[in-house]
Amino acid sequence: MSNDASAVPPGDPPPVVGDAPPASSSSIVPLLALAPLFLLYASPLLFRLLGRILGWSLRKKTDGRRSHLLALMTDDDKKARGSDSKRASAPKLVFDVDEKLKATLDSQKDWSGIVGFFHPFCNAGGGGERVLWAAIRATQDRWPNAKCVVYTGDHNVTKDQILSRVMHRFNIELHSPTITFLYLSKRNWVLPSSWPRFTLIGQSIGSIILAWDAFSLVVPDVFVDTMGYAFALGLCRFLFPKVSTGAYVHYPTISTDMLESLDPKSAVGSQGVNAGKGVGARGTAKKIYWQLFASLYTWVGSSVDIVMTNSTWTQAHIMSLWASSRGDKNKTDPIVVVYPPVAVREMEQEVEVSEESEKQRESVIVCIAQFRPEKNHQLIIQSFAEFLKSKSEASKAARLVLIGSVRDDHDKRRVYELRLLVNELGIKDRVQFHLDASWPEILEWLRKASVGVNGMWNEHFGIGVVEYQAAGLISVVHNSGGPKLDIVVEMDGGPTGFHAITSADFADGYEKALSLPNPLAVRKRARESAKRFTEEEFAKKWTVQLARLITIAA
Repeated sequence: MSNDASAVPPGDPPPVVGDAPPASSSSIVPLLALAPLFLLYASPLLFRLLGRILGWSLRKKTDGRRSHLLALMTDDDKKARGSDSKRASAPKLVFDVDEKLKATLDSQKDWSGIVGFFHPFCNAGGGGERVLWAAIRATQDRWPNAKCVVYTGDHNVTKDQILSRVMHRFNIELHSPTITFLYLSKRNWVLPSSWPRFTLIGQSIGSIILAWDAFSLVVPDVFVDTMGYAFALGLCRFLFPKVSTGAYVHYPTISTDMLESLDPKSAVGSQGVNAGKGVGARGTAKKIYWQLFASLYTWVGSSVDIVMTNSTWTQAHIMSLWASSRGDKNKTDPIVVVYPPVAVREMEQEVEVSEESEKQRESVIVCIAQFRPEKNHQLIIQSFAEFLKSKSEASKAARLVLIGSVRDDHDKRRVYELRLLVNELGIKDRVQFHLDASWPEILEWLRKASVGVNGMWNEHFGIGVVEYQAAGLISVVHNSGGPKLDIVVEMDGGPTGFHAITSADFADGYEKALSLPNPLAVRKRARESAKRFTEEEFAKKWTVQLARLITIAA
């Protein structure tokens, strides 16, 4: 018997050449089994790495423009300060600050970075734009070496034209050398007309495209959105983790009230332009879509460093969506209310509130609001008709004056329908329409009117209502949103106006406002209440928040 034969144990089959698997295959199987787990944990890292690479690429691409821009602005600033003695002696917004903030501001006094303001419609001339320009002026006053860059899509106007309009429209004078405008080429992506379907997600995608457009021009040190494009801030965090981000939120893109209003059985199921539309297959799909978008909005918004809201109502809704995901930011940088600046001082100068002016007040109820659906002019007209039907002493001489701008054919149609309603109710001789009235005309009505009305449900703030108060009008407003929580509140233990929900409530409010035994006392309280919304108050709170953003960016 050969030695080879004896090597095989009895009873075992002889080996077959090529039958045994390669030794390495035994280690590949567990690796393949772990692949899904690896992808699950590695995906966020790969996602962040992609962002860093894209961000680095954008920085490299725009560094030359940034250096050139900074050099030009610094040079222009030195020349202006050397030749403009008026600017050197011009009074700035002055207010007291605590020791901690003072130390922070002192340490930042020479900060010369770029604050980028994302405001694609900066030349619109509305309340949101007043916030933008007041914020820039406060920034220039406290950080004179800082450079303010406004990303805008207003290609049809020059820098000088924009600043001139800011001066004439808002009486806000800006230091031209340290502000510049970078023109965006893709603003049409955020227009509602570009997204006739799925508008919420469409405009959010559009804001991401527009923000990429902005960063392709120059990358700032601090990036602030003052229009409500949270997804633009999300892109900034994705690309540039070291760029601090701030949001000034006028109105949440989606809110719990919006979601609830889809249900006709909910407490707010009869309010808003989408009231009760969450029924049936289409309504259910809409509800699911909104809920998914709300989750996405929460995820994006929770990453913002500093969040400011224009009212208590907006703060509550933003906190309900973003606060739970902000983690430690809720403690170090909580979501705060920074009331928008209103022309309170100007109103005090233009409209007198005194015993003498009281003699010129008439039984006029004025409504100053754009002719948009949400402003609810129909409710105001119907409630005024009910008030007249009461035939009370206060109603005998009462008139309703509707003042507002008309933007397009839809608004013109709306005004036409409101005129028809006035005719149907038989109150044509007691209601006046003033379309696209000039500021002097508006001031004249504020001098002679007694009552100011606002019928919008969940008005996020209500600049018009503050203007009513500053002019000494007694306000009758919807019992919701900013007018309820922030503006028409008690002052010195007495009312400054009245709240209402139904047409009967509003009619009752008119009756009370026009029957007051001492209306001048209420007017004075209303004017005092309006002082909480001055530009000085806004500048103080803005300074606190921007100082935090600069600290984060340093």
